[in-house]
Amino acid sequence: MKKTLMVIFLFVLTGILILGGCGEGEQTTRPSTTGPVATTTTAAPTTLPRPTATTTQPTTFPRPTTAPTDTIGLAVGGAKDINNFRENINNNYLPLPTDITYEGLFYDYYFDTGIQQPTRKLYSPSYSFAVTRDPLSWETEYYLSVGLNSGLKEEDFARKKLKLVIVLDVSGSMGEQYDQYYYDRSGNKQDAYEGEGITRLTKMQSAANAVVDILNQLNWDDNFSIVSFDSHASIVQPMVAVRYMDMNAVKNTILDIRPGGNTNMSAGMKKGTEQIIDFHEPDSYEYENRIIFLTDAQPNTGDISSSGMMGRVRENAELIHIYTTFIGIGVDFNSQLIEEITKVKGANYYSVHSPRDFRDRINEEFEFMVTPLIFNLRLDFESYGWRIDKVFGSPEADQATGHLMRINTLFPSKSVGGQNKGGLVLLKLRKMSSAPGEEVYLRVTYEDRYGRTDVSEEIIILESQSPEFFDNSGIRKGVLLTRYAALMKNWLIDEYQYAHYSRPWEPSIREDTGITIPFETNLSQWERQSLPLKVSEQYERIFRDFAEYFADEMYAIGDYSLVQELDILDILTDK
Repeated sequence: MKKTLMVIFLFVLTGILILGGCGEGEQTTRPSTTGPVATTTTAAPTTLPRPTATTTQPTTFPRPTTAPTDTIGLAVGGAKDINNFRENINNNYLPLPTDITYEGLFYDYYFDTGIQQPTRKLYSPSYSFAVTRDPLSWETEYYLSVGLNSGLKEEDFARKKLKLVIVLDVSGSMGEQYDQYYYDRSGNKQDAYEGEGITRLTKMQSAANAVVDILNQLNWDDNFSIVSFDSHASIVQPMVAVRYMDMNAVKNTILDIRPGGNTNMSAGMKKGTEQIIDFHEPDSYEYENRIIFLTDAQPNTGDISSSGMMGRVRENAELIHIYTTFIGIGVDFNSQLIEEITKVKGANYYSVHSPRDFRDRINEEFEFMVTPLIFNLRLDFESYGWRIDKVFGSPEADQATGHLMRINTLFPSKSVGGQNKGGLVLLKLRKMSSAPGEEVYLRVTYEDRYGRTDVSEEIIILESQSPEFFDNSGIRKGVLLTRYAALMKNWLIDEYQYAHYSRPWEPSIREDTGITIPFETNLSQWERQSLPLKVSEQYERIFRDFAEYFADEMYAIGDYSLVQELDILDILTDK
């Protein structure tokens, strides 16, 4: 933490000394416009130089974007944060490799998507280009970001009426308390129970309070049911319209629930599904069907396989349009199981680490978490000179090919100052030709929540650029976070793989290979393996070098909320 504060102090001091000095704009080519791209001279924005010497060329962002400020943003489904990754490190545990996902990390930040003109479409892509060196190997890499933009105005956004089932884990593990301390976005140590008085709520008690907060979000014309599960599932409240219920009596019933027994998640999901299927409403277009599943995801009875739960969630989504939100509770939340399940259409998940965080999630995100807007998005990528090498920021990234990217679901997200929360997907490109100015034909198709389709087509020209070139701060932030997540994943996979290895071993990341993209591996059991936090000597220097690169990039981008990742790197370099 001291190193982080020193970095920020140097940034501010440097800015004070040189503020007002601004270099001349450099000639840049805007690659992401339709048709041939003209070379233009634009004035550089007023930015402060980097605080440390660097061998890379100074970078300016060629053209300010004109994103509308009164529309919503869009973000992919799947993970909505990496809280569990940070929380485990801050509590001196080794996270699972699945605790950090690219889409979850992206959703913690706002992005300039590169959109140049306002749109009236529900979804309109924008494209930005980057040429940059790997910070370890110095190999040149190429990236294209796909901006997630919507023309839907915030004042016109409204969710459908709900047929909602809340499925609540009441098993014995829910009787435990949260780990008391965690770190906030500024890297400051926080008490998980601050502001809670002398009472230290268990996960069960705070989950029950969260159910009450969900009930407070419902309108008179919504329908809801509540199911609890431990070893077996039972109905706490059958499906009913809000207007017919004494909601205070329902809330008191929830608050009186006590935990105990094993964890049979499959039973809870089955019973929750039955509540929606058995409740008949004439207009399926008018209602959103959703299960909100609150759990610490530690199944130990029933069908504990990902395929079993995945099959139920996928069948619900594809056949009967019932979508699922998982809310993971506590430092021992099993992200490996839930991350796999929420690759399904219409699914998302959040993790929380304190009672206050639980309330904030529900109060701030409820309307968005239950409202998928875009389904079955497909990007066709055709070019003689380029191909898609890897996709970051989408749960369906492993389905991508050299000429195709798929996204199952886009949800609404916040938009602030023309930047969208979680508002991009990043493509790493492979250059197949040395010819300059290669064209790329991009065709996007998608369905809205009523099954109506739309198409967007564009030809862009990726001009020859030298590192370090970034079309805007959004893609630069996306590249930085992708490298950070890939580094963390490689480290965690290696630490688990060699946890009981007595002989010397080679890390997956080295200076000659750079930051490689790891193959995801599954641990042998769904129960979280509790290992103490460890940084093997093979990664000590890598983390130190990457922390310096990360600090430089954070300053160049100008987003100081990135300091929370720098604090994680500080913890790891001090181990």
